[in-house]
Parts: sequence; C-alpha cells; structure tokens
Amino acid sequence: MNLHRPNANEALQTKNRSKDVTPQSGICSRCVDGCRGNCDMFNATFRSRELLYPKPFGEITAGADKDYPIDYSHLNIMGYALGAEGTVADPDYATFPSVDTTTAFGTLDPVKMKSPMFTGALGSTEIARKNWEHFAIGAAITGISLVCGENVCGIDPELKLGKHGLVEDAPDLKRRVEAYRKYHSGYGDILVQLNVEDTRLGVAEYAVQELGVETLELKWGQGAKSIGGEIKVSNLDRALELKKRGYIVTPDPELEANQLAFKHGSIKEFERHSRLGFVDKESFLHEVERLRRLGAKRVTLKTGAYPMRELAMAIRWASEARIDLLTVDGAPGGTGMSPWRMMAEWGIPALYLHSMTYELCHRLAEKGHWVPDIAFAGGFSSEDHMFKALALGAPYCKAVCMGRALMIPGMVGKNIGRWLNGEDGGLPNSVAKYGKSKEEIFLCYEELKDIYGPEVDDMPLGALGIYSAGEKLRVGLQQIMAGARKWRVDLINRKDLACLTQEATDVTGIPYIMDAYREDALRIIDGE
Repeated sequence: MNLHRPNANEALQTKNRSKDVTPQSGICSRCVDGCRGNCDMFNATFRSRELLYPKPFGEITAGADKDYPIDYSHLNIMGYALGAEGTVADPDYATFPSVDTTTAFGTLDPVKMKSPMFTGALGSTEIARKNWEHFAIGAAITGISLVCGENVCGIDPELKLGKHGLVEDAPDLKRRVEAYRKYHSGYGDILVQLNVEDTRLGVAEYAVQELGVETLELKWGQGAKSIGGEIKVSNLDRALELKKRGYIVTPDPELEANQLAFKHGSIKEFERHSRLGFVDKESFLHEVERLRRLGAKRVTLKTGAYPMRELAMAIRWASEARIDLLTVDGAPGGTGMSPWRMMAEWGIPALYLHSMTYELCHRLAEKGHWVPDIAFAGGFSSEDHMFKALALGAPYCKAVCMGRALMIPGMVGKNIGRWLNGEDGGLPNSVAKYGKSKEEIFLCYEELKDIYGPEVDDMPLGALGIYSAGEKLRVGLQQIMAGARKWRVDLINRKDLACLTQEATDVTGIPYIMDAYREDALRIIDGE
C-alpha cells in the first residue's frame, strides 16, 4: 500500500507537520500544543465545513488517492501469435490501422461511436459551465457521446419557469445542446441527465419537446459519492434564489445569523445540494415509460458504487424496462465536486463493482433474460483501460465512461489558447518547444482542417485538445487490439485477460496468469 495520510492531502491544500503519522487517523505521531498547522483538523478548527471538499472548489478536478488492494493494473492483456479475428490472417491485411474501434449502444435506435468511450456527466459544476464549448465540440468532432449532467437548468440564472413551476426557457441547457450539435456528424449523442430536482422542474419535457434531445439519462448515483450533487455559490442573493427553486442550501441563507456572517466575511460561500433519490421498481419502470411517451428515443441509467443488492436492482430493472444503456460507475471516481473523505472511503471500487456486474449480467442471461448494454466507469484514462474493461465485461460492456481523462485535454487546450494570447506569462516551455502557433503545436490541426476546412480556425482549442487525446486513445486501442488479434471491438472477450495475483482471480473470475491457456499448452507439449 502507498503512504496514505487521511488527515492531510494536496487536494485539500493541507499537510502534516510531522514526518511520522499514525496510519489510520493520519494525525501526527507527536501533536504539539502551539502547532501552527496545517493538517485537516487544524484547518477544520476555524474553516469547518469548507474542509469537506477539494479546493479551490470549482476550479480544479480531483480524484481520490486511496490504493485499493486490487485494481485494473492487476490485469494483463493477452497478445497472440496465432490467428486473426475479424480480418484475414495475412500480414498484408491484418494491420493495426485496419482495426475497427467503432461501437454502439442502444436497442431500437442504437448510437454509434468512433471509439468505445464517452465523457462523464458534466453538469452544473463551474468547471463544466466555463469549459462547455471545449468539451462539447471536442466530443462531437471525436465522434463520441457526451453526458450533460444534472441541475443545469436549476442553476441557470436566466431560467424562466412557466405554469406549475416547470421549465419554460433554459438558455444554458440550450447553449450546451447546440454546441454539441454544431459539429455532430452522426457518431455519438448528447445525453441529458435527470435527478430529483430536474424531474420536478420538468427538464425532460423541455429537453425533448423544445430542444429535440433524443437521449435522457436517469441517475441513481456516481462512483464518487452516494449523496446528491453540489456546487458552491459566493453570492447571498444567488443562494437565496437557489433555495427558492427548491434546492437544499447550506448554511441556510435565510437565517439572519448566516446573512450577518456572510456580510462580515466568515461565511464566504454557500453550498447548493441536490436531494437524495430513492428508488423502487414500480416507480422506475413508470418513469422510463413516461420519458418514452414524452418522445425520448433512448433512455439510459447511471448507477454508482452501491453494494451488489442495488447493482442487481439496476441490472434486472434495466432489463425489464429495456433501457438503452446502463453505466456502472465504480469508486473512487470524482471530478472535484464530491466530499473528499466520501470520495476516498465510500462505495465499491471499480474493478470489484465491474466484476460483480459481469457476474450478475451473465446469470441474468443464463436464465434467458435480456441484458442491457453496459458501460463501465471509474478512473479510466488510457487505451489499455478501455481494452481491459471491455474484456472484463464482455460481451455486455460496450464502452467506458471517462471523466477527468477527457476533461484534462479540454482544459489544457483552452489554456494553450490563453497562453498564445500572452496570458499568464505566455507559452510554458513544455508547449513552446513544439512551436509558437496552434498549427505547430497541435499535431492533429491539419487533419481537422482537411475535414472541416476553415471552420477549424473558429473551433475552441480545448476541442482540438480533446480530439488529439481521443486520437491517441483510439490509435493506442487499435495497437492493443491488433496484438490480441481482434479487429473488431465486439470480438474482445474475457480470455484476452489474465490476473497477476490469485486475489485478482478470486475477485474477477479471470484466470491467474500461470493458469491462462495452460491446458492448451500442455496438449501441445504432449503432442495431442
């Protein structure tokens, strides 16, 4: 296990004074009266609930650093010298650039994507709002799906509510949908997510009937937290407005004591929380059917790192409702808006949860029931992660959902644009060594110009960043698939993996590496 300090972390901008700490509490082994800081407990003494979240909140992404006993690094990919599936077993035909990385999810009207990946739920967070054009256009030109997360309408300052308090006009959601569609070319789709408040506000009706959204996603949770989503606001009037819209706002902005504290500067911001969702089978099936009657072509579900019971509910009910995609998001997850300790210590870690998902889907299939398309989420960032997830969940897993891994290139690309304009001291050496113009810096610039012509000059550079990173992932996956002699995504299977430890075998059901293909090998040695 790596050194883990639960009372200090860079994400919280805290640290221990002592070089030695007690392992479980994270408190310095010698805690001194008169210490000048700067551990979690030191800061919590005067900043209280602020220490629940990574900071600066809304300006960073954060992922928990807990080192689980087993994770995807405990799986290795099998490469072969024999055969070729999905192409002709001939060196002149079976080249890695000819590998087909496209995938699809959905039942009656499937969504096709150029790569088996899509972005996570980018909702009401400040990171998503201010970078949306970069993320949305980047996903569109990459040919992958994009999830517009929860609460976008509810926090829109220009939101207009009509009769019965339902959405009449939501300019920010409209902006987000239009940004993705501007460069959409038939691959991928924009999914609009719904939570308790979204349902009460009539977001589904507005999204489908006014904006023409085709895919809606119900949400039970996410890998980083089991409570509702939150943002922070640093304006009292804004906090009061959000409370009037039905959100939980803490500390209560209507209390005179809190208003005075805000005026005096001790309270610097308010938190807006969504309510907890509660599920039952009848309500879930009814809601899926209601969304379809509204005109949604596809209905999907995202569930979090809950125990196997809730996972089984999601899989079985999704089967009965014939939903188009079930995304299973394992711990730790997180893009920086989750309570830090919850992110680190709550939920079922991704590899364990995904192994459970395969087991339950396989059992359902063996009993003759229909199994929905599955996507795995939870800390993925590279092409080998994609292959391993697809293989572990085969044949049910169709894609992986990535959060921070696709947000980072969007933000980096955006900042390259700022640096090119001379902001923040201009280009850092890490970028300037490749050139001093976007044409020189972005390897894929001319490739995109060949596709989109002069329009590429108007694209936000964060979009180019996502396309560039997406191409790295796609081509890297082609290479790994060719090594495994699989020329189509649907041909990847569980035999293409082996476990490096017996414990990983116990968790996943994938053979230990010393047992993988052992019987085949012994038959060859024995001349059978």
